[in-house]
Amino acid sequence: MEIFNHNSNFNFLGLRKFSIGLAVLLMLGSIGLILVKGFNYGQDFLGGVAVTVEYTTPIEVNEVRTQLEKSGLENPLVQAVGGSREFTVRLQPKDDKGAASLSNDEAAGKVATDVVASLKAVRPDVTMKSRSFVGPQVGEELRSDGIVAVIFVIVGIMGYLWIRFEKRFAIAALATEIHDVLVTLGIFALTQREFDLTVLASVLAVVGYSINDKVVVFDRVRELFRSSRNATPEEVLNRSINSTLSRTIITSLFTGITMAALFFIGGPVVHGFAITMLIGILVGTLSSIFVASPILLWLGVSKKDLMPVTKEDPALERRP
Repeated sequence: MEIFNHNSNFNFLGLRKFSIGLAVLLMLGSIGLILVKGFNYGQDFLGGVAVTVEYTTPIEVNEVRTQLEKSGLENPLVQAVGGSREFTVRLQPKDDKGAASLSNDEAAGKVATDVVASLKAVRPDVTMKSRSFVGPQVGEELRSDGIVAVIFVIVGIMGYLWIRFEKRFAIAALATEIHDVLVTLGIFALTQREFDLTVLASVLAVVGYSINDKVVVFDRVRELFRSSRNATPEEVLNRSINSTLSRTIITSLFTGITMAALFFIGGPVVHGFAITMLIGILVGTLSSIFVASPILLWLGVSKKDLMPVTKEDPALERRP
């Protein structure tokens, strides 16, 4: 199935000054937003009070969350614990003068009492199993671990491409992956959508999805360099993008449809994951078309770099 003609020859590299300039501006803007506005961290990173409750008969997660919100408890994070009768409810302690004077245990107890009272108003069969207070230092550890995970994945991908292709491809992939991650995070800083562990996981998924597109284009670049006799690097890169364009658009389109379905049908728990993937798919697709190949051209990739290295026969070298 093809959307675009396999032999089309749109001059994508002719737009390289504009596309690279725009990519740099987006990266700088994203860095500025992250430094100035920061992220709206969720409870996974900020800590809070965790209350585990149990029902005698099954109940849906959405029903528990809806009841807590109706009772005036803001942004409850409700997760099922191994079934449909036990749930963990996580909340931030109330930010008022009375709450500020309480110890961590007293604040946890007050929040737990409010949670159980709210749920008992509709379902008297609910009981509290445990409560605990999670300090903000845990969130700091999660943030640092998340940054390390993203860096580890990107560097690992760079090493893989260095071995499979050539160092210029690894550098181009690294630059575009940094671009994709920064722009995705910049949009979150701009919109101040909640940033939690689900969003962090989807950022890692975006890195994997984005590099998959670029590997397809890089494979075609290597193939065309080896089969073309007199084509210039710019011509080879343009042909590579054009010949893989249908595959890139179709893959992105159907993955985007899946994420949209997850966003609208999957419920609020997966909203962060779905919206991050949608942003990442769009950004990653555009960078595969308009950013990765211009960087390769700028780095001076050529046919010589991709030709197999042949070893000279020592016996032939000794002949007069």
